[in-house]
Amino acid sequence: MNYLFDAANDFYRFLYEFPDRLSKISTESLSATLQKSTAAQLYWNGILKYFHDFVDSYWLALGFFQTAEQQKLIRFPVWENYNDYMGILELNLRLAADAAISSEKSVSDYHLKQLVESFSAFMNTVFDLNGNHVDDLTAQQMELMNRVVHTLPDYIRDIRAEFGFHFESGGYIKTAETDRFLLYQILPIDRETPVREDGKPIVVIPPYVLGANVLAFLPYDNKSYVHNYANLGIPIYIRINKDIATTPAYQLMTPEDDALDTRYFCEILAKKHGKPVTLNGYCQGGFNSICNILSGELDGVVDALITCVSPMDGTRSKGLGTFLSVMLPQRFNDLSYGTKTLPNGNRVASGKLMGWVYKLKAIENEFPLVSFYRDMNMLSSKDGKEVKINKTMAAIQHWLRYDRADLPLGITDVSFKSYNIPVTKDGTLPITLFGRSLNFHRIKEKGIRWLICYGENDDLVEKETALAPLDYIDVEVTPFPKGHVAIATSWSNPASEYALHTRFGEGGKYRGPVRFQLDLEEELKKKGNS
Repeated sequence: MNYLFDAANDFYRFLYEFPDRLSKISTESLSATLQKSTAAQLYWNGILKYFHDFVDSYWLALGFFQTAEQQKLIRFPVWENYNDYMGILELNLRLAADAAISSEKSVSDYHLKQLVESFSAFMNTVFDLNGNHVDDLTAQQMELMNRVVHTLPDYIRDIRAEFGFHFESGGYIKTAETDRFLLYQILPIDRETPVREDGKPIVVIPPYVLGANVLAFLPYDNKSYVHNYANLGIPIYIRINKDIATTPAYQLMTPEDDALDTRYFCEILAKKHGKPVTLNGYCQGGFNSICNILSGELDGVVDALITCVSPMDGTRSKGLGTFLSVMLPQRFNDLSYGTKTLPNGNRVASGKLMGWVYKLKAIENEFPLVSFYRDMNMLSSKDGKEVKINKTMAAIQHWLRYDRADLPLGITDVSFKSYNIPVTKDGTLPITLFGRSLNFHRIKEKGIRWLICYGENDDLVEKETALAPLDYIDVEVTPFPKGHVAIATSWSNPASEYALHTRFGEGGKYRGPVRFQLDLEEELKKKGNS
């Protein structure tokens, strides 16, 4: 009978307290409504912001497309125009379908979780249970939207103070200059660390499209590729592109200019340090470096090469290579669809458009709605605690958003050919320099030491693309976990599992690029003492 008495007592207490409870529910509901309204406004503001860059690039691409087609349309028969336009329509529909499927998954995954939390909060509110009430939940949603829409973009923009190169900071020495490039020496973070003037010099060649800053990612957080060398006293230099908008010589640069300027820098460093130079190309910079070496222009001044995540035969790419050669109708696989004319009349390749093409290639992961919900999930509170914005993620986003640059057409043509024309069976590249053919076998003929580093999960420059030279010559290879920028970020930390200055893998089988350079220096020292 006691349980009946207790139940009746609880029921009468509920009836007695119900007016006060109803008042509290009304207050919480009103507060929740106001907060939900603010969160909704922030949500749609965020959607518009995330779509802005994508749509802006779309209109840019459309403008280039219309300009090119005004000249091409009348040169092709009607049936060819029809087939090509049907092909581009099919590609657009396929991309739209991939974007819609990935967006639907991102939205449904997030909001199904939110639905469960909302129902729980509603029950807690009605029955005054422990846990989030509706006003607590909407307050969290409003704060999340504010962090995604305002705090995160501000943090990404402001990370520039710590990210990349700051040549005015005193940690660098301007060493040489041409009409197109600047050469800087990178000094150790700890100014007490001496640079070995008799050490073997190394010149880093960064990628053209997204520039050099990723190679000095977060120097004071021990995540900088170039400082990993410098902090060990290695004389390391980086070649920096001049501003293409204000440098006509760079706008009109040819691959031959690239090779001659690189030789000029290497001659200076070989004389200064008394040793031949190691060339170290990252991403696209690696392909340009191998072309320069194979041309013969660097003979006598360069004796070693390091390439990191560099595309050596773009036609083997399952992502970008397949997109260009299979998915995209060949009529539109033309540089004219990405060429812009500067105020002085010089024509260059649009870096913004090239970045957009990479996004289209991986649209299921890069579509704005998918990115928006990915950031929402990333910043959602965990166990009631606010999640801190990841500095590494912010720096990568800054690099991708703000470091895109236009390219000289001559340099763009090199990459274009490498992704459309395969290396021949005898190892000849689809590029010529100074009228000379370029063949991988010349590396062995000249005794050039070469280390290829690649990312095991790189979806931009896949393993097959980076390791193409192995079909023709024997080259030292070092695999790194993760993707395209991990070597310049995660593994540039000297305390990481795959630190660049160490050996790793079973039995120390693999050498990081810094270890490779240190060992080359030691070999030269032993030869000099013998």
